This record gives sequence, structure tokens and C-alpha cells, in this order.
Amino acid sequence: MKLVHKNVDKDGEGCVVLIPDEPEDMWHAYNLISEGDNVRASTIRKVQNESSTGSSTSNRVRTTLTITVEAIDFDTQACVLRLKGRNAEENQYVKMGAYHTLDLELNRKFSLIKPEWDSIALERVDTCCDPTQNADVAAVVMQDGLAHICLITSSMTLVRMKIDQVIPRKRKGNVKQHEKGLARFYDSVMQGILRHVNFDVVKCVLIASPGFVRDQFHEYMFQEAVKTDNKVLLENKSKFLLVHSSSGFKHSLKEVLMDPAVMAKMADTKALGEVKALEAFYTMLQTEPAKAFYGAKHVERANEAQAIETLLISDNLFRCSDVSQRKRYVTLVESVREFGGEVKIFSSMHVSGEQLTQLTGVAAILRFPMPDISDDEASDSDTND
Repeated sequence: MKLVHKNVDKDGEGCVVLIPDEPEDMWHAYNLISEGDNVRASTIRKVQNESSTGSSTSNRVRTTLTITVEAIDFDTQACVLRLKGRNAEENQYVKMGAYHTLDLELNRKFSLIKPEWDSIALERVDTCCDPTQNADVAAVVMQDGLAHICLITSSMTLVRMKIDQVIPRKRKGNVKQHEKGLARFYDSVMQGILRHVNFDVVKCVLIASPGFVRDQFHEYMFQEAVKTDNKVLLENKSKFLLVHSSSGFKHSLKEVLMDPAVMAKMADTKALGEVKALEAFYTMLQTEPAKAFYGAKHVERANEAQAIETLLISDNLFRCSDVSQRKRYVTLVESVREFGGEVKIFSSMHVSGEQLTQLTGVAAILRFPMPDISDDEASDSDTND
């Protein structure tokens, strides 16, 4: 994401002009834009023209519109962001108050005008405009006949390709059919890696599976690379890391990312920080439950006592259409930081973020035990209470 212009006054009102230059930037835009904000962008509008004889023709014109956002639709697979709302500024083609849908496009700037930019939104602008925050890990989780090729960015786990093929069983007299099916499956996975993994950016490609599937596939891939003189694979052989997973499904990525060898390889990525924090929370929950709490009420009580060492919070909570709820979580984050605590904002599109969402979206590791919180009978399973 490129930052073109930022003008936010001391009261938090202002405008930021951004240019999304890669698909993941649409995810950041989705997190930044809220209902009630104004967005200005270039768009195509169908215009009816009536001639002097009374006949009418329609043509499509490109114009710049400012809409007050009423609905936000984000297609996670295509990384397309659609905003629906009413026209908020005079325009020669569109009446004031008329509905229009803006599609935010790559490499085309948009302006976001908010009545109040909170600290979380401004922090996200800084993060998404930092060129070091790129997709630097790819993962293939596989088992016989099934594979998922994923890209792991600082914000998302994107499934780029799913391969599901039937491999004939290995029976007496059927060995050749089994080997042919296996080779066909391995070839599909290899082609998927070549198509979806940008080795100029990716630092590490994880290949994970139960049993010896990963080893057999790795051997097959590099035998083929030598045969076909595939320089891309041969030059990047050192980036491949073979690790264990319980299955070839996407959810197995969670255990893959917790593997110590993977952690060492991913040492610089934000994704690893989230995974480690969540693992530390679960460990604390098992060993010292009076120092680990989840749910808004319990976490807020711990914060009042300045007890929070690490706050784990899902970015889902900052997209809440209820302004008072959104402010509640922004205030919590600012307060924890003010008291010297660390804040980890998890992406709900990341495997670790999905886990945190199952725990109400907010959790905390405390500096000291607070058993009185766990005695609180108030049910806190729903953070939107």
C-alpha cells in the first residue's frame, strides 16, 4: 500500500489517500473502512442520454464519486472490496443521495474520510504502508490425494490452490496404477507451487504431511526439476522445509507453525509473533489459569488492576458496526499500552486469528495471578454483550 497523503487533525477527523498495490492491501482497506465513513474513488457509471428527438442512449463514463458507506463486501479469495452507499458530493452524472457501488481497484487511489481516526486505524495505515510487511512464507499441507497450497502473510492465510485427486489403492497387481496416480498427484502439486509461489519474495516453503508423504513428494519434485532443468526449483531448494502435520487440511497449519524448526525459519514474520503469543496463552491457561483470561469482561477487570502483560485481540472487534463497542476495544488497547503491556492484534484471516475468535476474540496473559476474576460468575462467552 502506498500512502499518498495524510491529513488528520488533533480531534481525529481527517482524510487519508492510499493506493493499494497488491491484493492483500484490500484486506487492510476492509479493516480501515467503516459504515458511515466517506470514500472517494474513480468509478464507472452508466449514464442515460436523451436526444432532442426523444430517443435515449446509454454509455459508461469514468467519474470520481464520494459515497457515504452503508455496506461493505469483501471477497477474500479474489481480494475484491465493494462499497455500497449514497453519493455525498455534487457530480454531473450522479444525483446527491443516489446509490452507487464503488469497487476499489489495485493501483488506483482512493481517499478515506473519517469523522474520527482512532489509534488502531492510524496504526493499521502505518503497518500496511510498511514495505517490509509482505508474504514471505508459503506452505503446502498434504496427504495422499489431497493438498492445500497456502500463502502466509502478516495478516492472512490465503489458500491459493486445493488439489483433490483419487489415487488407486496399492494392491497386488495394481502397483503400477497406484504409482501413476501418485506421480500425477505430485505433478499437480509441483505445478501449483510453481504457479502460486513467488520465490523472489518467499523466504521459506513449508511442506507438511503425516507419514512420509512430504519426503516422497520432495524427492519426486527435485528429481523432476533435475530432469527438466527447472532453475526456479533448483536455485530455491534451500528454502524448502519438511515438517510433520496430522493431515492435508488447512487447519493443520496451526501445528505446523508451532514447530520449532519452522519458528526459527520464520523468525522475522509478524505471523510467528501471533502464533507464539497464542501458544503462551494456552500454556498459561493449563499451568496457571489465574494468570490467563479471555472474554471482554474478565480482560477489562484485569486491565483495571494494571495486570495485563500481553493482550491478544482480534481485528474483527474493530470492524464492529456499533461505534460504542469499537471504542470499547480501542480504549482497552490504548490502556494496556499505557500501563506498559504488549498488544498483539490478530488477523481474523490468519489461522491463529481464527483460533482467537473461537475464544471470544479477546484474551490476556497477566503479570500476576488474579483468582478473584475466575470466581466472577458473570458469563463472558459473548464479547458483544
